[in-house]
Amino acid sequence: MKSSFFLLVVCLGALAVCNAGDLRKHFYKKSCLLAEDIVKNITQRRVAANSALPAKLLRLHFHDCFVRGCDASVLLNSTANNTAEKDAIPNLSLAGSDVIDEIKTHLEKTCPGVVSCADIVALSARDSVSFQFNRSMWDVLTGRRDGNVSRASEALANIPSPFSNFTTLKQNFANKGLNVHDLVVLSGAHTIGVGHCNLFSRRLYNFTGKGDTDPSLNSTYAAFLKTKCKSLSDTTTTVEMDPQSSLSFDSNYYVILKQNKGLFQSDAALLKNKGAAKTVDELTSLTDFFTEFSQSMKRMGAIGVLTGSSGEIRKKCSNVNSS
Repeated sequence: MKSSFFLLVVCLGALAVCNAGDLRKHFYKKSCLLAEDIVKNITQRRVAANSALPAKLLRLHFHDCFVRGCDASVLLNSTANNTAEKDAIPNLSLAGSDVIDEIKTHLEKTCPGVVSCADIVALSARDSVSFQFNRSMWDVLTGRRDGNVSRASEALANIPSPFSNFTTLKQNFANKGLNVHDLVVLSGAHTIGVGHCNLFSRRLYNFTGKGDTDPSLNSTYAAFLKTKCKSLSDTTTTVEMDPQSSLSFDSNYYVILKQNKGLFQSDAALLKNKGAAKTVDELTSLTDFFTEFSQSMKRMGAIGVLTGSSGEIRKKCSNVNSS
C-alpha cells in the first residue's frame, strides 16, 4: 500500500515522468515513415547556413516545455482576446519558428495531419545540435500532440529567469518534475548562444542598488563585459554566453563557470549550492556532460506531454485548428 501511495505522489508531483511512457521511439514509423528524416534534413540544411541556429532551436524547445509542457504552445499567435506565450517578455527574443514552419509545411504535403508541431520542435532541437557531430546526440521519443491554449501570463510565471537565485531555480525545476541534477545539466545549454546585456548588466553596474558590481563575478571578465554593455539601458547588444566557444556545443560552460565567468545570475547561482557545485565539477568532462545532457533532455522533453486523444495535430503551427 505504501509503495502504491508513493507512486501516486510521484506521478502527481512529477507528471512529466509519468506521461513519458506514452511517448516512444519512431512513433511515426507506420503513419509517416519519412517524418524524422524530413525534420533532420531541413533542420540541418538550415544549420549549415546559420551556425547560430542550434542555440535558438534548443531555447525554443526549453521555453515550450516549461509552459504547459512540450505542446508547441509557444508557437501559437496571439489573438484579439488573448496574448499568447510568444508575446511574453521572456519569449520576445525567441527565434527559429521559421524553421519549424518550413518543416511543418513539408510534412503536411507528405503526411497531412499526422506529425505534431510539438514533436517537430523536440526533434529539430536535437537535430540542430547534432549537426556539429554528424551523429544523434540524444534520443527523442515522439508521440506528442499539440496544445490549443497559450497564455503570456503562464510564460512569465513558469520560465526560469536569468535573475533567479538557486532556491528559485530549484523550485522552478521541481515544479516540472526535474531535480537539481537536471537543473545543472540543462544549464549547460548555455554553452551555445548569446545573452542580451539587459539580462545581466545589473551585475556590472548596480548589483545591490548602490552602483556596485557583483563580487562573485570574475573581475577581469566583468571589465570585459563593461566594454560590451556600456549601460543598464542597453537592450540590443548581445554577448556570447560561453566566451570564444559560443558556437560549439561542449562542456566549456562548466569550465568558465568555475572561473566565476557565468554570464547570468542564474548561472552563478549553481555554485551557491554544494550539491550543484559538485555536479558542475563532474560535468567539465565532455563525455560526462554529453551522457547526462542526453538523459536530462529526454526527461525535459516529456514534461506535461499531450498524447493519445488529448490536444490536436495542428495544420499550421501558429494557429489552432478551426472547429
